Amino acid sequence: MPNGDNWQGDVLRDLRGASGPPAAGTGGPPASVPPAPPSAAQASGAEHIPAPTQPPSPAPTPTPAPQQAPAPQQARTPQQTPAPPRPRRPSAPDSRSVVDSVLSGTARRPQRGEPVAVRVTRAVRRIVSSSAAREVAELTRTAEALQQPVTTGRQIAVTSIRGGAGKTTVAALLGTAYAHYRQDPVLLVEADPALGSLPLRLGAETLRWTTADLADIVEPQMSLLDVTGYLVQLPENAWLLPGSQGQIGAMLDTSAYERVMVALRRYFGVTVVDCETLPAEVARVALSASQARVLAAPATLDGVTSTYAVLQWMQGLPRHMIDGTVVVLSSTVARPGIDVEAAAEKLRSTGAGVHVLPYDRHLAAGGVLRTELLGRPTRLAATRLAAEVFQLSQKRR
Repeated sequence: MPNGDNWQGDVLRDLRGASGPPAAGTGGPPASVPPAPPSAAQASGAEHIPAPTQPPSPAPTPTPAPQQAPAPQQARTPQQTPAPPRPRRPSAPDSRSVVDSVLSGTARRPQRGEPVAVRVTRAVRRIVSSSAAREVAELTRTAEALQQPVTTGRQIAVTSIRGGAGKTTVAALLGTAYAHYRQDPVLLVEADPALGSLPLRLGAETLRWTTADLADIVEPQMSLLDVTGYLVQLPENAWLLPGSQGQIGAMLDTSAYERVMVALRRYFGVTVVDCETLPAEVARVALSASQARVLAAPATLDGVTSTYAVLQWMQGLPRHMIDGTVVVLSSTVARPGIDVEAAAEKLRSTGAGVHVLPYDRHLAAGGVLRTELLGRPTRLAATRLAAEVFQLSQKRR
Protein backbone atom coordinates (compact mmCIF):
# COMPACT_ATOMS: atom_id res chain seq x y z
CA MET A 1 0.00 0.00 0.00
CA PRO A 2 1.40 3.29 -0.96
CA ASN A 3 2.66 5.38 1.87
CA GLY A 4 0.51 8.43 2.05
CA ASP A 5 3.34 10.37 3.46
CA ASN A 6 5.66 9.55 0.54
CA TRP A 7 3.33 8.98 -2.32
CA GLN A 8 5.55 10.56 -4.90
CA GLY A 9 8.31 8.06 -4.27
CA ASP A 10 5.87 5.10 -4.42
CA VAL A 11 4.51 6.18 -7.81
CA LEU A 12 7.99 6.44 -9.27
CA ARG A 13 8.88 2.97 -8.04
CA ASP A 14 5.74 1.52 -9.59
CA LEU A 15 6.42 3.18 -12.92
CA ARG A 16 10.06 2.12 -13.04
CA GLY A 17 9.50 -1.37 -11.78
CA ALA A 18 12.37 -1.14 -9.46
CA SER A 19 12.91 0.08 -5.98
CA GLY A 20 14.41 3.52 -5.85
CA PRO A 21 16.47 4.81 -3.08
CA PRO A 22 14.55 5.73 0.01
CA ALA A 23 13.41 9.23 0.33
CA ALA A 24 15.79 11.52 2.07
CA GLY A 25 13.58 12.48 4.91
CA THR A 26 9.97 12.41 5.61
CA GLY A 27 7.75 14.48 3.32
CA GLY A 28 10.64 15.55 1.06
CA PRO A 29 11.69 14.61 -2.46
CA PRO A 30 14.52 12.11 -3.09
CA ALA A 31 17.93 13.43 -2.66
CA SER A 32 18.92 12.66 -6.30
CA VAL A 33 16.78 11.14 -9.06
CA PRO A 34 18.76 10.36 -12.25
CA PRO A 35 16.80 10.55 -15.50
CA ALA A 36 15.47 7.07 -16.53
CA PRO A 37 14.86 5.76 -20.04
CA PRO A 38 11.25 5.73 -21.14
CA SER A 39 9.41 2.66 -19.95
CA ALA A 40 7.02 0.54 -21.88
CA ALA A 41 4.08 2.31 -20.47
CA GLN A 42 5.50 5.60 -21.64
CA ALA A 43 6.19 4.21 -25.04
CA SER A 44 2.62 2.90 -25.36
CA GLY A 45 1.22 6.36 -24.71
CA ALA A 46 0.48 6.06 -21.05
CA GLU A 47 0.10 9.24 -19.18
CA HIS A 48 3.43 10.65 -18.05
CA ILE A 49 3.61 12.24 -14.62
CA PRO A 50 6.57 14.55 -14.42
CA ALA A 51 8.78 14.56 -11.38
CA PRO A 52 8.26 17.45 -9.09
CA THR A 53 10.62 20.34 -9.56
CA GLN A 54 13.06 20.78 -6.66
CA PRO A 55 13.16 24.32 -5.40
CA PRO A 56 16.53 25.95 -5.78
CA SER A 57 18.60 25.78 -2.69
CA PRO A 58 19.18 29.16 -1.12
CA ALA A 59 22.46 30.84 -1.83
CA PRO A 60 24.94 30.23 0.92
CA THR A 61 25.24 33.06 3.30
CA PRO A 62 28.74 34.45 3.06
CA THR A 63 30.65 34.10 6.26
CA PRO A 64 31.67 37.52 7.45
CA ALA A 65 35.34 38.06 7.72
CA PRO A 66 36.54 38.30 11.27
CA GLN A 67 36.70 41.88 12.33
CA GLN A 68 39.94 43.21 13.67
CA ALA A 69 39.88 44.68 17.10
CA PRO A 70 40.05 48.48 16.90
CA ALA A 71 43.36 49.95 17.79
CA PRO A 72 43.34 51.50 21.25
CA GLN A 73 42.82 55.23 21.07
CA GLN A 74 45.46 57.40 22.59
CA ALA A 75 44.40 59.52 25.51
CA ARG A 76 43.70 63.05 24.34
CA THR A 77 45.16 65.85 26.35
CA PRO A 78 42.65 68.60 27.05
CA GLN A 79 43.17 71.45 24.65
CA GLN A 80 44.27 74.52 26.53
CA THR A 81 42.51 77.74 25.72
CA PRO A 82 45.10 80.14 24.33
CA ALA A 83 45.59 83.23 26.43
CA PRO A 84 44.16 86.38 24.87
CA PRO A 85 46.82 88.44 23.14
CA ARG A 86 48.14 91.28 25.22
CA PRO A 87 47.32 94.70 23.85
CA ARG A 88 50.08 96.10 21.78
CA ARG A 89 51.78 98.98 23.46
CA PRO A 90 52.11 102.13 21.45
CA SER A 91 55.52 102.93 20.11
CA ALA A 92 57.51 105.46 22.07
CA PRO A 93 56.82 108.96 20.74
CA ASP A 94 59.60 111.42 20.14
CA SER A 95 60.36 113.98 22.81
CA ARG A 96 59.23 117.50 22.07
CA SER A 97 60.25 120.75 23.70
CA VAL A 98 57.63 122.52 25.76
CA VAL A 99 58.72 125.88 24.38
CA ASP A 100 59.82 126.05 20.76
CA SER A 101 63.37 127.24 20.27
CA VAL A 102 62.08 130.09 18.12
CA LEU A 103 60.07 131.43 21.08
CA SER A 104 62.41 130.59 23.94
CA GLY A 105 64.23 133.92 23.66
CA THR A 106 61.10 136.03 23.89
CA ALA A 107 60.51 135.50 27.63
CA ARG A 108 61.69 138.19 29.98
CA ARG A 109 63.39 137.64 33.27
CA PRO A 110 60.76 136.64 35.87
CA GLN A 111 59.98 139.25 38.48
CA ARG A 112 58.81 138.95 42.03
CA GLY A 113 55.16 138.97 42.88
CA GLU A 114 55.44 142.13 45.01
CA PRO A 115 57.46 145.30 44.54
CA VAL A 116 60.43 145.94 46.82
CA ALA A 117 58.67 148.72 48.74
CA VAL A 118 55.78 146.45 49.66
CA ARG A 119 58.11 143.71 50.86
CA VAL A 120 60.13 146.10 53.02
CA THR A 121 57.04 147.63 54.59
CA ARG A 122 55.68 144.21 55.49
CA ALA A 123 58.99 143.16 57.05
CA VAL A 124 59.03 146.24 59.27
CA ARG A 125 55.47 145.62 60.43
CA ARG A 126 56.28 142.05 61.38
CA ILE A 127 59.19 143.24 63.51
CA VAL A 128 57.25 145.85 65.50
CA SER A 129 54.05 143.84 65.91
CA SER A 130 53.07 140.43 67.20
CA SER A 131 51.65 139.25 63.88
CA ALA A 132 54.73 137.11 63.20
CA ALA A 133 53.93 134.69 66.03
CA ARG A 134 50.32 134.33 64.89
CA GLU A 135 51.47 133.75 61.35
CA VAL A 136 53.90 131.03 62.40
CA ALA A 137 51.20 129.30 64.43
CA GLU A 138 48.82 129.41 61.49
CA LEU A 139 51.43 127.99 59.15
CA THR A 140 52.10 125.17 61.60
CA ARG A 141 48.44 124.20 61.71
CA THR A 142 48.23 124.37 57.94
CA ALA A 143 51.29 122.16 57.51
CA GLU A 144 49.85 119.57 59.91
CA ALA A 145 46.63 119.48 57.90
CA LEU A 146 48.53 118.99 54.66
CA GLN A 147 50.62 116.16 56.08
CA GLN A 148 47.75 113.94 57.18
CA PRO A 149 48.14 110.34 55.97
CA VAL A 150 45.72 108.86 53.44
CA THR A 151 44.48 105.32 53.06
CA THR A 152 43.77 105.67 49.33
CA GLY A 153 44.93 108.27 46.85
CA ARG A 154 43.02 111.54 46.88
CA GLN A 155 42.02 113.02 43.52
CA ILE A 156 41.31 116.74 43.23
CA ALA A 157 39.81 118.14 40.03
CA VAL A 158 40.37 121.75 38.98
CA THR A 159 38.16 123.27 36.28
CA SER A 160 36.57 126.55 35.24
CA ILE A 161 33.72 128.00 33.23
CA ARG A 162 35.86 129.41 30.45
CA GLY A 163 39.46 129.81 29.42
CA GLY A 164 41.66 132.41 31.04
CA ALA A 165 40.08 131.92 34.48
CA GLY A 166 43.33 130.77 36.07
CA LYS A 167 42.53 127.04 36.50
CA THR A 168 45.97 125.88 35.32
CA THR A 169 47.66 128.35 37.66
CA VAL A 170 45.52 127.10 40.57
CA ALA A 171 46.29 123.46 39.69
CA ALA A 172 50.02 124.24 39.61
CA LEU A 173 49.85 126.01 42.97
CA LEU A 174 47.99 123.10 44.58
CA GLY A 175 50.35 120.46 43.21
CA THR A 176 53.39 122.45 44.30
CA ALA A 177 52.03 122.88 47.84
CA TYR A 178 51.26 119.17 48.23
CA ALA A 179 54.67 118.18 46.90
CA HIS A 180 56.36 120.55 49.36
CA TYR A 181 54.52 119.43 52.51
CA ARG A 182 53.85 115.73 51.88
CA GLN A 183 56.23 112.78 51.88
CA ASP A 184 54.29 110.50 49.50
CA PRO A 185 54.46 111.00 45.71
CA VAL A 186 52.25 113.70 44.19
CA LEU A 187 50.92 113.57 40.62
CA LEU A 188 49.68 116.38 38.41
CA VAL A 189 47.58 115.24 35.46
CA GLU A 190 46.71 117.40 32.49
CA ALA A 191 43.27 116.29 31.26
CA ASP A 192 43.05 119.23 28.89
CA PRO A 193 44.83 118.12 25.71
CA ALA A 194 43.78 121.21 23.75
CA LEU A 195 47.18 122.90 24.07
CA GLY A 196 47.17 123.03 27.85
CA SER A 197 49.83 125.10 29.59
CA LEU A 198 50.39 123.03 32.74
CA PRO A 199 53.81 121.67 31.64
CA LEU A 200 54.97 125.22 30.95
CA ARG A 201 53.77 126.48 34.35
CA LEU A 202 55.54 123.62 36.12
CA GLY A 203 58.83 124.16 34.31
CA ALA A 204 58.91 120.96 32.24
CA GLU A 205 61.40 121.15 29.37
CA THR A 206 60.44 118.18 27.17
CA LEU A 207 57.35 115.98 26.79
CA ARG A 208 56.90 112.45 25.50
CA TRP A 209 54.08 110.31 26.89
CA THR A 210 50.61 111.79 27.28
CA THR A 211 47.48 110.90 29.23
CA ALA A 212 45.96 109.13 26.21
CA ASP A 213 49.17 107.12 25.67
CA LEU A 214 49.34 105.94 29.27
CA ALA A 215 45.76 104.62 29.12
CA ASP A 216 47.01 101.73 26.95
CA ILE A 217 50.21 101.12 28.93
CA VAL A 218 49.46 101.03 32.66
CA GLU A 219 48.98 97.51 34.05
CA PRO A 220 48.15 96.39 37.61
CA GLN A 221 51.45 94.56 38.11
CA MET A 222 53.53 97.66 37.46
CA SER A 223 55.53 99.21 40.26
CA LEU A 224 55.87 102.90 41.01
CA LEU A 225 59.27 102.86 39.35
CA ASP A 226 57.75 101.43 36.16
CA VAL A 227 54.98 104.04 36.10
CA THR A 228 57.22 107.03 36.73
CA GLY A 229 59.30 106.04 33.70
CA TYR A 230 56.46 107.41 31.57
CA LEU A 231 56.06 110.64 33.58
CA VAL A 232 57.88 113.96 33.76
CA GLN A 233 59.76 114.34 37.03
CA LEU A 234 59.31 117.58 38.92
CA PRO A 235 61.03 118.90 42.05
CA GLU A 236 60.11 117.63 45.53
CA ASN A 237 58.79 114.17 44.67
CA ALA A 238 56.19 115.42 42.19
CA TRP A 239 55.39 114.02 38.75
CA LEU A 240 53.57 115.33 35.69
CA LEU A 241 51.45 113.50 33.12
CA PRO A 242 50.92 115.89 30.18
CA GLY A 243 47.75 115.97 28.12
CA SER A 244 49.44 116.69 24.79
CA GLN A 245 52.78 117.40 23.21
CA GLY A 246 51.96 121.00 22.47
CA GLN A 247 50.19 120.09 19.24
CA ILE A 248 46.55 120.02 18.27
CA GLY A 249 45.48 116.36 18.20
CA ALA A 250 42.77 113.94 19.21
CA MET A 251 40.80 114.88 22.28
CA LEU A 252 40.93 112.76 25.41
CA ASP A 253 37.86 110.52 25.74
CA THR A 254 36.24 109.62 29.04
CA SER A 255 37.09 105.90 28.91
CA ALA A 256 40.81 106.62 28.53
CA TYR A 257 40.65 109.17 31.36
CA GLU A 258 38.92 106.73 33.69
CA ARG A 259 41.44 103.95 32.95
CA VAL A 260 44.35 106.23 33.71
CA MET A 261 42.91 107.65 36.92
CA VAL A 262 41.82 104.28 38.32
CA ALA A 263 45.22 102.75 37.53
CA LEU A 264 47.33 105.60 38.95
CA ARG A 265 45.36 106.21 42.10
CA ARG A 266 47.19 103.59 44.15
CA TYR A 267 50.65 104.98 43.34
CA PHE A 268 50.19 108.60 44.51
CA GLY A 269 48.92 110.08 47.74
CA VAL A 270 47.43 113.15 46.04
CA THR A 271 46.58 113.68 42.37
CA VAL A 272 45.67 117.13 41.04
CA VAL A 273 43.84 117.09 37.70
CA ASP A 274 43.84 120.13 35.43
CA CYS A 275 40.55 119.49 33.58
CA GLU A 276 38.92 120.95 30.53
CA THR A 277 36.54 123.83 30.97
CA LEU A 278 32.91 123.06 31.70
CA PRO A 279 30.68 121.67 30.30
CA ALA A 280 33.16 119.34 28.56
CA GLU A 281 32.47 115.65 29.11
CA VAL A 282 35.85 114.78 30.65
CA ALA A 283 35.49 117.69 33.07
CA ARG A 284 32.09 116.46 34.24
CA VAL A 285 33.45 112.93 34.73
CA ALA A 286 36.44 114.29 36.65
CA LEU A 287 34.24 116.38 38.94
CA SER A 288 32.00 113.43 39.80
CA ALA A 289 34.86 110.96 40.32
CA SER A 290 37.15 113.17 42.43
CA GLN A 291 37.03 113.57 46.20
CA ALA A 292 37.25 117.37 46.03
CA ARG A 293 36.61 119.98 43.35
CA VAL A 294 38.09 123.42 42.69
CA LEU A 295 36.29 125.91 40.45
CA ALA A 296 38.56 128.70 39.23
CA ALA A 297 36.97 132.01 38.31
CA PRO A 298 38.36 135.45 37.51
CA ALA A 299 37.52 138.24 39.94
CA THR A 300 35.38 140.03 37.38
CA LEU A 301 31.65 140.66 37.11
CA ASP A 302 31.11 138.15 34.31
CA GLY A 303 33.33 135.60 36.02
CA VAL A 304 31.40 135.81 39.29
CA THR A 305 28.05 135.74 37.47
CA SER A 306 28.82 132.57 35.50
CA THR A 307 30.34 130.87 38.54
CA TYR A 308 27.25 131.64 40.62
CA ALA A 309 25.07 130.04 37.92
CA VAL A 310 27.19 126.87 37.98
CA LEU A 311 26.99 126.65 41.77
CA GLN A 312 23.20 126.95 41.60
CA TRP A 313 23.19 124.07 39.12
CA MET A 314 25.38 122.02 41.46
CA GLN A 315 22.87 122.54 44.27
CA GLY A 316 20.54 120.21 42.39
CA LEU A 317 23.16 117.42 42.41
CA PRO A 318 23.91 115.14 45.38
CA ARG A 319 24.83 117.17 48.44
CA HIS A 320 28.48 116.07 48.54
CA MET A 321 29.11 117.77 45.20
CA ILE A 322 28.56 121.30 46.47
CA ASP A 323 29.99 120.52 49.91
CA GLY A 324 33.25 119.32 48.37
CA THR A 325 33.66 122.32 46.03
CA VAL A 326 35.86 125.36 46.57
CA VAL A 327 35.78 128.46 44.37
CA VAL A 328 39.01 130.36 43.79
CA LEU A 329 38.59 133.99 42.78
CA SER A 330 41.79 135.11 41.08
CA SER A 331 42.57 138.79 40.71
CA THR A 332 44.16 139.34 37.31
CA VAL A 333 44.80 143.03 37.85
CA ALA A 334 46.03 145.04 40.82
CA ARG A 335 42.68 146.81 41.19
CA PRO A 336 39.70 144.53 40.37
CA GLY A 337 36.52 146.06 38.99
CA ILE A 338 34.30 144.45 41.67
CA ASP A 339 34.14 144.17 45.42
CA VAL A 340 35.90 140.84 45.77
CA GLU A 341 34.88 140.20 49.38
CA ALA A 342 31.21 140.93 48.69
CA ALA A 343 31.32 138.63 45.66
CA ALA A 344 32.91 135.90 47.77
CA GLU A 345 30.11 136.13 50.35
CA LYS A 346 27.51 135.81 47.63
CA LEU A 347 29.17 132.65 46.30
CA ARG A 348 29.47 131.17 49.81
CA SER A 349 25.68 131.42 50.18
CA THR A 350 25.36 128.45 47.80
CA GLY A 351 27.20 126.14 50.21
CA ALA A 352 30.58 126.11 48.45
CA GLY A 353 33.83 127.32 49.98
CA VAL A 354 35.48 130.43 48.52
CA HIS A 355 39.12 131.54 48.55
CA VAL A 356 40.55 134.73 47.09
CA LEU A 357 43.90 134.59 45.33
CA PRO A 358 45.38 138.09 45.37
CA TYR A 359 46.98 139.76 42.42
CA ASP A 360 50.59 138.66 41.95
CA ARG A 361 52.92 140.03 39.30
CA HIS A 362 54.77 136.74 39.04
CA LEU A 363 51.57 134.75 38.41
CA ALA A 364 50.23 137.34 35.98
CA ALA A 365 53.33 136.99 33.78
CA GLY A 366 52.19 133.47 32.82
CA GLY A 367 55.65 131.88 32.78
CA VAL A 368 57.25 129.14 34.85
CA LEU A 369 55.90 129.11 38.40
CA ARG A 370 58.65 129.71 40.94
CA THR A 371 57.35 129.69 44.49
CA GLU A 372 60.30 131.69 45.84
CA LEU A 373 59.23 134.61 43.64
CA LEU A 374 55.60 134.62 44.78
CA GLY A 375 54.40 137.40 47.01
CA ARG A 376 53.91 136.44 50.63
CA PRO A 377 50.11 136.94 50.55
CA THR A 378 49.94 134.66 47.50
CA ARG A 379 51.96 131.93 49.20
CA LEU A 380 49.81 132.08 52.31
CA ALA A 381 46.58 132.05 50.30
CA ALA A 382 47.76 129.09 48.19
CA THR A 383 48.77 127.12 51.28
CA ARG A 384 45.42 127.73 53.01
CA LEU A 385 43.60 126.74 49.83
CA ALA A 386 45.59 123.51 49.53
CA ALA A 387 44.88 122.61 53.16
CA GLU A 388 41.12 123.19 52.92
CA VAL A 389 40.78 121.27 49.66
CA PHE A 390 42.77 118.36 51.06
CA GLN A 391 40.61 118.22 54.18
CA LEU A 392 37.49 118.15 51.99
CA SER A 393 38.95 115.26 50.02
CA GLN A 394 39.48 113.32 53.24
CA LYS A 395 35.76 113.47 54.00
CA ARG A 396 34.81 111.71 50.76
CA ARG A 397 35.86 108.07 50.29
